[in-house]
Amino acid sequence: MRKLLTLLCLLAPAFFFAQYVQQAPAGGMVDWTNMVIREVGIGAPNPNLPLAAQRAGAIEAAKRVALRNLLERVKGVNVNSDVTIENAMVSSDVIRTSVEGTIRNFKVVGIHYKSDGSVEVEVEVPLTGFYDIFLPSEQSGSVGQVLPGSGTLPSVNTVYTGLIIDARGLGVRPALAPKILDEEGREVYGSGDIQREYALQYGIVGYEKDLNRARANERVKNNPLIIRAIGVKGANKTDVVISKRDADLIRAAAQNLNFLEQCKVMIVLD
Repeated sequence: MRKLLTLLCLLAPAFFFAQYVQQAPAGGMVDWTNMVIREVGIGAPNPNLPLAAQRAGAIEAAKRVALRNLLERVKGVNVNSDVTIENAMVSSDVIRTSVEGTIRNFKVVGIHYKSDGSVEVEVEVPLTGFYDIFLPSEQSGSVGQVLPGSGTLPSVNTVYTGLIIDARGLGVRPALAPKILDEEGREVYGSGDIQREYALQYGIVGYEKDLNRARANERVKNNPLIIRAIGVKGANKTDVVISKRDADLIRAAAQNLNFLEQCKVMIVLD
């Protein structure tokens, strides 16, 4: 039993870091694999309150700090290759109000009591909650559409259950709505290719750090099509570029399958 516990302790960090998580030194994080964003806040008891009310007051104070920290964390999230959530909030009061409203609906996932009487509260919101703000209510375009000049598409007899883009080594960064482009800059996959209900539930793409974990992810298993990215585009470095041959393969497969519409796409990053 002791050996088993030791093994689990050794494997747990490797399991966590295989996920694509942007960790902050102060404790907050953006977990792009599980599609959640977390922050922490610390509140001190108010000595002017009755002793029985001090702990509850510290918890509420910690929630307010966590909410403020969560807003700052969310602002840095990429919406797409050109826009961050902060950019969008600055340009639109409607978006700013919507983002702040989404954050206020946070869920408390942990409360930790400190020896000095202060309280640390950990909160989270789902990243998918922001698709209600940034994803149009109606999508145009069709999955698997053969674009002019794409040439003869290869024959696809294999039934694929999803798509994995291996983008390691290219400096690609995660985003709510990234695109997959071919070498000519034409969109192979993006927000115009999905059914909105799936994006609201799962997000447009999932992210992982490990190819084997991506293959085993419920989103794409049991037989995903695996494509190697060849480049990255966009100011925020969120759009991946694949070869024309691979782009044609995806388009041909998507003509007969609906894995793109259902957001069954994973991107593996460093």
